[in-house]
Amino acid sequence: MADVQFRTMTKEEVAIAVDWAAAEGWNPGLHDAACFWRVDPEGFFCAELDGKIVGTAAVVNYNDRFSFGGFYIVDPAHRAGGIGMQLAHYAMSHAGSRILGVDGVVAMVPKYEGSGDLFLHYNNARYEGTGGGKMPGGLVPVHDVKFTDLLVYDTAHFPAQREAFLRCWIAQEGHFGLARLDEAGNILGYGVRRACRDGHKIGPLFARDRATAEMILDGLIAGIPGEPFFLDIPVPNKDAVALVEDRKLNPVFFTARLYSTKEPVPLPLGEIFGVTTFELG
Repeated sequence: MADVQFRTMTKEEVAIAVDWAAAEGWNPGLHDAACFWRVDPEGFFCAELDGKIVGTAAVVNYNDRFSFGGFYIVDPAHRAGGIGMQLAHYAMSHAGSRILGVDGVVAMVPKYEGSGDLFLHYNNARYEGTGGGKMPGGLVPVHDVKFTDLLVYDTAHFPAQREAFLRCWIAQEGHFGLARLDEAGNILGYGVRRACRDGHKIGPLFARDRATAEMILDGLIAGIPGEPFFLDIPVPNKDAVALVEDRKLNPVFFTARLYSTKEPVPLPLGEIFGVTTFELG
């Protein structure tokens, strides 16, 4: 362990973390790294042994109150040796006094809570379906929505304002976004589809009710007939659970949403029908 070094990753090295995430079956988006980097270029870390990266982790600071962690991966050849725990603590120190959120492995929750660092708040679940169908009426491309309005709406459904990320997310190659507006132009919901290593992911999918969420989802998957898509839902949102069950989508796996505080993190879970990304919240 004396030869292991912990340091910040370069922009180019973040691709290693994304590739490792793909190897773990997490199916990252094809262009996720570019938007993740926009949030906090100092928030990506690695463990290095004899000049070779053997572990990765990210703790990105959205603002002075909230951080989110992900890409916690250790090379299988170097697991069970303590590198992962040291790397995790090294990365988590970047959050400082901020509330830190992560989507962790469900089976590891007792270990997370036993450390006193993270506490379970609820579970998320990934479901898989097949694209196709007709584009519903009443939707507009997300680019036609005034960005300041979109940012306000997004911030109401996330623990921090994420302007740099959102600008990148809706404009990134392979991303397609739709929104539903009321007659006065107020946002009732929006969602983004992005190309991944396997199929597409839908995230975020925020909506005032199930009907709006279904309309936006139908619009997002209409353009990918026959291709797989994945939707990550917070399990406490019973309407989201009913949506995926009624559509007979297949459960793929679950994650545990943990935060560094036991106090509730105020989020309108009933309006979150699709998590943006398990890597960055």
